[in-house]
Amino acid sequence: MIKKQLIIPTKRERDILADINYEESEVEKPLVIFCHGYKGYKDWGAWNLVAERFVQAGFVFLKFNFSHNGGTLEQPIDFPDLQAFGENTYTKEVEDLHTVINWSQASNGLPILKGSITVIGHSRGGGIVSIVAKEHKAVSKLVTWAGVSDYKKRFPKREKFEEWKAQGVFYVKNGRTKQDMPHFFSFYTDFVENEQRLTIKGAIKQLNKPHLIIHGDQDEAVSIKEAEAIKLWNPKAQLNILKGGSHTFGSKHPWEETTLPFHLETIVNQTIEFI
Repeated sequence: MIKKQLIIPTKRERDILADINYEESEVEKPLVIFCHGYKGYKDWGAWNLVAERFVQAGFVFLKFNFSHNGGTLEQPIDFPDLQAFGENTYTKEVEDLHTVINWSQASNGLPILKGSITVIGHSRGGGIVSIVAKEHKAVSKLVTWAGVSDYKKRFPKREKFEEWKAQGVFYVKNGRTKQDMPHFFSFYTDFVENEQRLTIKGAIKQLNKPHLIIHGDQDEAVSIKEAEAIKLWNPKAQLNILKGGSHTFGSKHPWEETTLPFHLETIVNQTIEFI
């Protein structure tokens, strides 16, 4: 398997770090683009093994760090750039995915079948891929793994919101790295300014592409009710409920095994079959 590291330029001050994985071939192959979730990155847990599995199944697999996920080009693991993390917005993530898709369609010398793109989003990334799947004509299929259904309801409420507004920042503790992760108030104001575009329900109801929803019934971070809501908005979508599945489908960071955890392997196989 060939794995190439990429730096995809953006119109902002921070570029996108990505890797593209494929078997060398003269035959063009469908592209799968994977989007990580909140406090995530492209090399988290078992995502590299996921890439290998898709390549073995005959796909080109591209995964990337959102430009403001808190990593840097030099240090992509964890969150050395908390300023960037605090400056992140949903709009930036939507535009990042558009940038990656456009790059993939313009790239030369890679065995990518143009116009055949499946986007996969995990957790918060599930909302991003849903919005972009509706917006971008090159996306042919949509898959969400433990995807969220509503960004608005995730903002702090009442007293905490007023404190956030007054101070301009609130912090969330990262349980693994022990960092206090900042969220600047611009995160909220950007959402308000772009609420129609960033409403996942609206994107899903307008979607006219094959759509797979996968969610674990033991998800401790995103309720299975969110998957059921997404299915309600798009009755044509395929909903797979994974019995015993957690939010990360058995993966953790670091993942030191050489094989996928059972539940993650299961959903990878389901996704490959769907595509």
